[in-house]
Amino acid sequence: MTEYPMGPANGLEWFGDELDEALKHKGATGAALAAFTGYKPPYVSKVKNGQALASPEFAEGCDRFFNTSGYFARLLTRIAQHGHPEWFVPYLRLEERAAQVLDFSAYLILGILQTPAYAEALFRAAHPRDTDEMIKEKVGLRLQRRNVMDRADPPLLWVILDEACLRREVGGRSVMRQQVEHLLTVAQTPHVTVQVLPFDSGAPSAAEPFTLLTFDGASDQAPVLYSEAQGLGRVIDSASVVTTGTERYERLRADAMSPEKTLHALREATKEYAR
Repeated sequence: MTEYPMGPANGLEWFGDELDEALKHKGATGAALAAFTGYKPPYVSKVKNGQALASPEFAEGCDRFFNTSGYFARLLTRIAQHGHPEWFVPYLRLEERAAQVLDFSAYLILGILQTPAYAEALFRAAHPRDTDEMIKEKVGLRLQRRNVMDRADPPLLWVILDEACLRREVGGRSVMRQQVEHLLTVAQTPHVTVQVLPFDSGAPSAAEPFTLLTFDGASDQAPVLYSEAQGLGRVIDSASVVTTGTERYERLRADAMSPEKTLHALREATKEYAR
């Protein structure tokens, strides 16, 4: 397999190259790997071509298929952590295993739902001294988070967007049109629900964004709440904090538009940005 002493700049290509080499060495096809791991052939193709980062379950399946001692699982961990702030890694590990991801976005769209152009605009605003390559790497890492929805058993992703998320013109009108169109598409897929919290709903039960993660009954992981401010985030497993966060989330959900009305609002916002 290819040797990378410090790891390549592009983690997706790294994993894909290693997977391609392993398939050639075994004399196996991507279709055979897909059938063995329970994933669809197009997903395996994307991972092999460096267009998507493997899920933890897929990496473990690769180790069983190629009969390794956990090489692909370790490689995935190394790649997934590379480039992320140290304080964010614990959340990422939990997000990959969650049965439900319940998010309230107060002013910016959740990272897992961002388009490349929207994410780039945010990173350029927050890191004006970064080079184009540094920005590209940050965008790539953010887009990798979408892979959690490609799991064989993806989590329920429920997102409440304050109307400010749709009205703040991040990157300009063209970028926002593409971003809202993406939201509209994703909101109509299985396992994803989006609600908009309109301005006329009054004072929200929470002023800051936060995310709740819950896990299935087979897991011994208790629900957690993740919050972030000033570029620092923390995972909180205190039962009282999680309970308070859950109560606030339920009030936000009750005040928000229904999923059906949200789809209409997203269509209208798309038309506005297209003008």
